[in-house]
Amino acid sequence: MATAGLQDHWSSRWTFLMASIGFAVGLGNIWRFPYVTGENGGAAFVLVYLACIVVIGIPCMMAEIMLGRRGQGSPTTAVAAVAQESGASGGWRFVGGMGLWAAFTIEVVYAGIVGWVLWYLYKAILTGFAGYDGAVAASEFTGMLADTQGMLIWTLVGLFITGAIIYAGVKNGIERAVSVMMPLLFLLLVGLAIYNVFAGGFAEAISWLFTPDFSKISADVFLIAVGQAFFSIGVAMAGMMVYGAYLPKSVSIAKSAAIIIFADTLVALVAGLVIFPAVFNNGLDPAAGPGLIFQTLPVAFAQMPGGHAFSVLFFVMLSVAGITSMVGLVEGLIAYMEDRHAMARHKATLLVMGAVAVLSVLSLLSYNVLDHIKVAGLNFNDAMDLLSNQILLPLGGLFIAFFAGWVMRSEFSKEEFAISEGWYSVWRFTTRFIVPPALAVIFYFGIAG
Repeated sequence: MATAGLQDHWSSRWTFLMASIGFAVGLGNIWRFPYVTGENGGAAFVLVYLACIVVIGIPCMMAEIMLGRRGQGSPTTAVAAVAQESGASGGWRFVGGMGLWAAFTIEVVYAGIVGWVLWYLYKAILTGFAGYDGAVAASEFTGMLADTQGMLIWTLVGLFITGAIIYAGVKNGIERAVSVMMPLLFLLLVGLAIYNVFAGGFAEAISWLFTPDFSKISADVFLIAVGQAFFSIGVAMAGMMVYGAYLPKSVSIAKSAAIIIFADTLVALVAGLVIFPAVFNNGLDPAAGPGLIFQTLPVAFAQMPGGHAFSVLFFVMLSVAGITSMVGLVEGLIAYMEDRHAMARHKATLLVMGAVAVLSVLSLLSYNVLDHIKVAGLNFNDAMDLLSNQILLPLGGLFIAFFAGWVMRSEFSKEEFAISEGWYSVWRFTTRFIVPPALAVIFYFGIAG
C-alpha cells in the first residue's frame, strides 16, 4: 500500500456516507439541476443525465474513492503514490491536480451562489415573500445582482461558516456538521415534494421530467449532462479522493459509492418535483436559467398556505446543501496544503478561504460592473463555468478512469474493492473500455459543436 500522508479518518461508515452525500448533494442538485434541465429540454436531458450517472459516474466515483484510500494522501500525493506503487511515473499526480483546479474554480463561483441562498433565507425569515408575483420576484433578483455590497456580505457569511467547519477538522467539524445537516435536508426536501402533490402542477412536472423528446438530444446536451452528472455527484473535484483517503479499509467502496450516487440522484429528481410544480402552477418559465429557484419559488411561497414557514424551510435546506458541498470542495484543497506543503490545518484553512474570498469578488462583479469584460465572448463567471464543468470535470473523469483502469495494477484495485470477481470485471471493463472513449467523444463533439 502507498505511504500514508493524511492521518485523519472517519469515525464510522455512517459519517463517511453523510459527508460524501453532503458533498455530492448540493446546489448542483437543487439549484443547478432544475435550471439546466429546463434549459435543455426537460426529460430528454434527464434521460441522458441518468445514463451518464450509471455508465460513467459510478465507475469514476468508485475509482476516485479507491485512489484516495490506496494513496492515503491529498489528491496529487495519492495518485503519485499509486502510480509509483504500480511501477509508473509519479508525474501522474497531474490527475489529482486537475481535480484540485476544478474544485477551486467551482468554489469561487459557488460561494457567490451560496451567498444568494443565504440572502434569500434572510428575506424568507423577514417576509416569507408576502405579496410577491412574477414581476416582483424578477425585479428582486435583478436588484440583488446589482447590489455588489449585499452579495459580498452574504458570500462572506457563507465562506465564514464553511471555514469554521473546515477549521475544526474532520471529526470535530465535518462529521458533527453533516450528521445533523444531511438528515435535516432530506426531511425538508421530501416534505416539500409531498406538499406539491396537493398544491398543483405536480402532473405537469412529472411529464416534463419523465416524458422525453429525443429530438432535444445532441452532442452539446451530452457534454452538459456529463458536466452536470460530475458536478452533481462530486466526481473529479478532488473531494471524493480526499474523503476516500480518510476511509477505513473495513468500509466497502462499491456499496458506499452506490449509496452516495443513489441518494444524490434521488435528491436531484425530488428537487425537480419541488421546483417544477411551482413553476408550472404559476405559469413561469422552466428555462429561466440560474435564477430559476430565486424567481419562481418566492412566487409560489407567496401564494401557498403556510408559505412563510415553507419558504424558510426551503432556504434552510438549500443553505445546508450549499454549505456541505462547499466543505467538500475546500477539504481537498486543505488536504493538499497540509500534505504537500506541511502546512498546519488552521493556517491552510485561512489561506484557502482567503484566496476563494478574493476571487469571489470578481465572480460577484461579473454580474454587474464587470459583465462587459469578456474573453472569447465570456465574462468571468461564464469562463469559470466552462472551464470547470465542460473541460476540467469531463477530462478529469477521463484521466481518473484511464489511470485506474490502465496504469494502476489490477491486484491493487482488486484489493481495495474486495468485491466478487464478476463485479470487479464489470468495473474494470467499463473503466478501461467504455468511460475514457465515451468521455473523449462527448468532450470533443461538445467543444467542437
